[in-house]
Amino acid sequence: MIGEGAVEPKVRAINYGKSKITDQKIVDLNQIKAIIKPDTITWIDIQGFGDTSTIQQIGDIFAIHPLALEDIVNVPQRPKAENYEDQVLVITRMVSLDPNKQVQMEQVAVLIGKQYVITFQEQYGDVLDRLRDRIRVADSRIRKKGSDYLAYAIIDTIVDGYYPVIDALGDHLEELENTVMESPSNQALRELNETKNLLVNLRRAVWPQREAVNSLIREENVLISDEVRIYLRDTYDHCAQTAEVVEMYREMSSGLVSIYLSSIANRSNDVMKVLTIMASIFIPLTFMAGIYGMNFEHMPELHFRWSYPILWMAMVTIACGMTYFFYRKGWLGGQAQ
Repeated sequence: MIGEGAVEPKVRAINYGKSKITDQKIVDLNQIKAIIKPDTITWIDIQGFGDTSTIQQIGDIFAIHPLALEDIVNVPQRPKAENYEDQVLVITRMVSLDPNKQVQMEQVAVLIGKQYVITFQEQYGDVLDRLRDRIRVADSRIRKKGSDYLAYAIIDTIVDGYYPVIDALGDHLEELENTVMESPSNQALRELNETKNLLVNLRRAVWPQREAVNSLIREENVLISDEVRIYLRDTYDHCAQTAEVVEMYREMSSGLVSIYLSSIANRSNDVMKVLTIMASIFIPLTFMAGIYGMNFEHMPELHFRWSYPILWMAMVTIACGMTYFFYRKGWLGGQAQ
């Protein structure tokens, strides 16, 4: 089903060949068929699912299979690749960093036809501007290839978009590691849990995405040439590498949670140790003060002239002796003997 807050669709068509290129916004969808020509490749980019009639009209124009159209608009879908009669549908997940360095994830569906590629995105904006710039270069490789190469370039660019996000998460984990080791706090724990949950979501996207690319390589299809399969192998390697790094960071975040709990436990132990040592020192002093605080009439020491200073000397000696004993044991920061 289409999620709440879906934006109105914007349709953009880039049509190119070896010597020419046009880039235009499509207002009347009936113009699309006239743009697609046998000697050119057309990239139709649809951003926004807010108008179901627009999506349905696109489906009717290109005879998109009802199941494929359902996978396109029902978000989120598990990344996958599906073969239809004269089309291939690839569902992938795109990640990016917004201006506030927050991670954004959205579904991108790539529909591959003989002379065209259609991309369906949930929101405005993507990581594909670099690819659009490459298409504008007259002698670029993409201008000389077919629609399958364009689809490969789109998928590869989306996969490469994971690297800046993963690098940012890695830097954030390093900062959290220092915080957890030096001054663990509830805020650090909250950030750790948020990062861990984000890495879990990335893992759920990356692993099936790798399998989707692998199916494009393995399964026979007239729309995917052998030459493009070689390029897709490189994309598969990027997916595998991304999955390994995400898994490593996920384990690292779990380890940091354990370190946080250990740090809190150690701090509690240090506090309890100090309190225990203080109590141990004052217990004998309290015992002596309790004895000589009793108002017995026949207590011989009460009438001795030097009783008071002797008692103080005994109490100070006991306190210093116990402190030195704890220090020798290493309980006060000294080396255990």
